[in-house]
Amino acid sequence: MPRARKRPAGAARPDKKGPGGKRTKTEDPGEASAKVENSSLQETSASRDCGKNLSSYWLMKSEPESRLEKGVDVKFSIEDLRAQPKQTACWDGVRNYQIVKEAYPDHTQFEKNNPHYDPSSKEDNPKWSMVDVQFVRMMKRFIPLAELKTHHQAHRATGGPLKNMALFTRQRLSVQPLTREEFDFILSLEEKEPS
Repeated sequence: MPRARKRPAGAARPDKKGPGGKRTKTEDPGEASAKVENSSLQETSASRDCGKNLSSYWLMKSEPESRLEKGVDVKFSIEDLRAQPKQTACWDGVRNYQIVKEAYPDHTQFEKNNPHYDPSSKEDNPKWSMVDVQFVRMMKRFIPLAELKTHHQAHRATGGPLKNMALFTRQRLSVQPLTREEFDFILSLEEKEPS
């Protein structure tokens, strides 16, 4: 798979499980919105056990189509995750301070030819972390961004579960916390006809 020196699962770095989903390379809000259809919903037992301040549910955006960044194809879809050994991969390039547990330094921040190189980050004091993610299952149907946005707008008026969804209130985030209510509502959509 043409990507920036991805560490295979089980390599020398710590193999810690983190919030589920896929990796992302998207930082532009326009591009991020276009790619959310290939996002993953995942519950994490680790964050559930760590206290009230951490979300147990996450929405993670991915890059399902090829796109070159510094000459590196940053494509990584849910199908790519499912094809990995043990259906697990590190998710590098996450530029989000909200994931604070079970992460380890993102080695790509130190690689000058990597799209996620950060010259201000030092190996003895890294700025960026990564987590390992694992495929759980595909949803029964594709849920497009437009459908979620329609529900979000309706819920803002009626007080429904998606009224404060970070996907629409903090669009630049690659990894977004979900409440249990948001998670359950989105999962329920897979059983319904598109609106």
